Amino acid sequence: MFKIGNVEIPNRIIMAPMAGITNKAFRTIIKEFGAGLVYSEMVSDKAICYQNKKTLEMLAVDEHEHPMSMQVFGGDRDSIVEAARFIATHSNCDIIDINMGCPVHKVLKSEAGSKLLLYPDKIEDIVSHVVAAVDKPVTVKIRSGFDKEHINAVEVAKRIERAGASAIAVHGRTRSQMYEGKADWQIIAQVKQAVRIPVMGNGDVCTPQDAQRMLDETGCDAVMVGRAALGNPWVIKQMVAYVEEGILLPDPTPGMRINQCLDHARRLMTMMPEHVAMSQMRGHAPWYMKGLKSSSYVKNQLAKVNTYEELKTILETYAQYLRTGDRSLLK
Repeated sequence: MFKIGNVEIPNRIIMAPMAGITNKAFRTIIKEFGAGLVYSEMVSDKAICYQNKKTLEMLAVDEHEHPMSMQVFGGDRDSIVEAARFIATHSNCDIIDINMGCPVHKVLKSEAGSKLLLYPDKIEDIVSHVVAAVDKPVTVKIRSGFDKEHINAVEVAKRIERAGASAIAVHGRTRSQMYEGKADWQIIAQVKQAVRIPVMGNGDVCTPQDAQRMLDETGCDAVMVGRAALGNPWVIKQMVAYVEEGILLPDPTPGMRINQCLDHARRLMTMMPEHVAMSQMRGHAPWYMKGLKSSSYVKNQLAKVNTYEELKTILETYAQYLRTGDRSLLK
């Protein structure tokens, strides 16, 4: 256990924010698999200020997902402050996080995300004003730097701490790397040594052993897991068990994966119309099937699914194939 401000985080395995992924349905699944903290997908400060209906719906928090962090992004101090104040008042989140690490061009065009890493003074100004405006702990997610010529995570982290933030998450890649290449865990270790507030390490944590190794090598307070949990929430439970007890839990069976995939779809349908939920499941369902026998065939079918009944039929037929080996079922 550790604390972010006055919020107790029960363990050291954290679910990273992922745009288009970490909505309420996904977060509740990940929470049930034992994550110490979950993050929302990033929400736009401008959209909150303009009271965009779809964005405001993203602020909803399920009673079972605490503690959770609501992540906001933007490039203008006043609008971020206004959005953070609205979140603090209208969302039941426990923590407010400022995204200063997103590498996507669309976000950078608004001078937000990792573009802010080029302006440490601006970062400190934004964080200090948000901290002063809300009564919830404020955290910041950053990268090692904007590019290899600007590796400044340590300087940025010191400024974030000085501005009053309660924790920092560091992805060990630059903006220029996007999600390619290898994450530099040493920069995470350097940040941890430079500040007193909790540091969460992020990047290339795919297995329980990776999680323990990051904790050992960087000294970070917690490990933030992202893409490794797509279609595989069991990895969260495995990491918690390994880090806390040294126990290596077994991988899920194909049947468990299929049942969890259908459960994920049903949760999405409680939040949105069926056709919208299925458009999201076209991405999620193939992740659940990754690595299974003849999964390429079923992935092609799942990528075209339009209704829950279609999804269920495809997966039940595939489950029958896995049990019997009857390839005629794949036709």
